[in-house]
Amino acid sequence: MGDTLARNGEASKMARQSRPRLTLDIAAIPTYAIGDIHGRYDLLAKAEEAILRDAARLPGRKLIVTLGDYIDRGPASAQVIAHLMAPPPEDFDRICLAGNHEIAMLDYIDGWISYDEWMRMGSAESLKSYGLDPEHLPLVFPSGAKLDAFIRQSLPHTHIDFMRAMPVMLETQSVIFVHAGINPKLPLGEQTDEDLVMIRQRFLESRVPLPKLVVHGHTPNDAPDIRSRRLNLDTRAYRSGKLTVARLWQGEVHLFST
Repeated sequence: MGDTLARNGEASKMARQSRPRLTLDIAAIPTYAIGDIHGRYDLLAKAEEAILRDAARLPGRKLIVTLGDYIDRGPASAQVIAHLMAPPPEDFDRICLAGNHEIAMLDYIDGWISYDEWMRMGSAESLKSYGLDPEHLPLVFPSGAKLDAFIRQSLPHTHIDFMRAMPVMLETQSVIFVHAGINPKLPLGEQTDEDLVMIRQRFLESRVPLPKLVVHGHTPNDAPDIRSRRLNLDTRAYRSGKLTVARLWQGEVHLFST
């Protein structure tokens, strides 16, 4: 593929670049945050239908923020990415944040992790959604380098470019949207990409007051985890069939699920 090179059968590693962080004034914008989708295009479609019904009575333009982890584990990763790349519903804008699964896919494409490491992320389901057979391919390409080259060339460049451009944080006046959480001991301007997409215990168990409400996913729960300064929307959609949405508007939060 155009931005990934193969030399002597080994992937040429691209330098990891810091991802964008966005700031936005949403005080007058009804905003809908969607938790971890993980290949459940069917649930994403239902969630957007529910959002449209809810938003019909609200004024002006609205915003959808997806919190990352669109791929792996569920059956329709390719369809989820294609849907998110398409224009949002009428009168909506959409911001798609990066999750650790998107970054892992890019790490595999760029040669930072191996095929086996990527497969441990539940990525076999992603390959199937792109028409590739993760069980048969290693038999056809016993050489790991040839297997990697074939997969990298087979994945759609447009999907890869879309994932490369995803920001890792959206900051508003009173809310931070992010995939995993923030490092409570660091100012927002000093957060690393790795913490924003991977952090768990240091964030979830910290007693340090958070600067704003943090809306996140990444850590699966049976139900939304609602705290005074953080809201976790990851409800294991790929397995539970429950994709959770939070509407934030006028200082209030309203939750609903598929």
